[in-house]
Amino acid sequence: MSLSEWKEKLVVNGLRVTPQRMAVLEAFSKLDEHPTAESIISFVREHHPNIATGTVYKILEILVEKKIIIKVKTDRDFVRYDAITENHHHLYSDESEQIEDYFDKDLDSMLMDYFRKKNIPGFEIEDIKLQIRGKFS
Repeated sequence: MSLSEWKEKLVVNGLRVTPQRMAVLEAFSKLDEHPTAESIISFVREHHPNIATGTVYKILEILVEKKIIIKVKTDRDFVRYDAITENHHHLYSDESEQIEDYFDKDLDSMLMDYFRKKNIPGFEIEDIKLQIRGKFS
């Protein structure tokens, strides 16, 4: 995503476009998919040394709260961040801790239909995300 698209996302979500927020979002444009907070902080500190670590954490939480990015937890309880907010699942390798996005509309429909039929009492499903574990070859 380009920096101008990130700026637009901030504005649409009622957030001011600040140099600190743009530095964090720049990290998403430059780093591999699903970066950790630590890799984002390293990137920001390298390119914008005047931005404090605590500021980066606060910005990440605001971006998650506004659904501009999402958190992805791994089996080892590492938190990674995902800039793709459209409905999708993740392919995850325990071995390499690599995460890849997996889009499948048929799977999405099948899961929603299944749980709609199950009609879990007292629970309304808002979203279903799978983390499919395996090994990348």
